[in-house]
Amino acid sequence: MATENVSTVGFGRIESNQWLAGAAGGFLGSVLFGLIMTYVMPAPLLEVVIPGMYGIEGPALLAGWAIHQFHGVVLGLAYVALVQAPGLRGRASETGGALGLGVAYGVVTTVGLAVIVMPLWLSAVGFPMAPPFPNVGFPDTLLSLLGHVVYAIPVALAYAFVTGE
Repeated sequence: MATENVSTVGFGRIESNQWLAGAAGGFLGSVLFGLIMTYVMPAPLLEVVIPGMYGIEGPALLAGWAIHQFHGVVLGLAYVALVQAPGLRGRASETGGALGLGVAYGVVTTVGLAVIVMPLWLSAVGFPMAPPFPNVGFPDTLLSLLGHVVYAIPVALAYAFVTGE
């Protein structure tokens, strides 16, 4: 007898393979975004800023990577929950729709997290190099947008892969 692990949210049923796809896509996307942070974006995001959100004084590159990967998995799970909304579930299961939703999720996470939450959080913990609120600047915000979109596409594609027809 086979058992099916299913959880429910307000929008519908989410199977365990969907949660796993969100987590795996989030992990992979975070690796890609972390490489962009390391080689493209101005330092010291991974080694100082991200650990600083949790009161860890840097440089602490290993802690920065671990926290960044954790954030990526959590946001991958959030994507799975969000695409259960009526009108999104079908789109999220198709490759083309998933790509569009991935780009949209990258934009949403940039605005919500990098532009709004991060400067407030860093200020709240007394981080001395906290960016201004809202955290909008050129080219930093565009690079953040690029990183968040590169992150979100594997999340969306992983979900589409396990739910597609």
